[in-house]
Amino acid sequence: MTQNLTILKHLKKAKSISQREAIVDYSIQSLSKRISELRLAGYNIVTKHKKHPVTGQRYARYVLEK
Repeated sequence: MTQNLTILKHLKKAKSISQREAIVDYSIQSLSKRISELRLAGYNIVTKHKKHPVTGQRYARYVLEK
């Protein structure tokens, strides 16, 4: 399965994904590139900026919109 299909499958099941999840769960290092490719393929993926409640670190979460 390609990385794009792996991400798409995850998005359809879990509704969103972060860079950390992509690395830990699927060994995908360049999530932003894969998201760009999926957007070019016509998928409506929105970037939501979040802040970790404990560390305060900001991160992006990608959400598949209908």
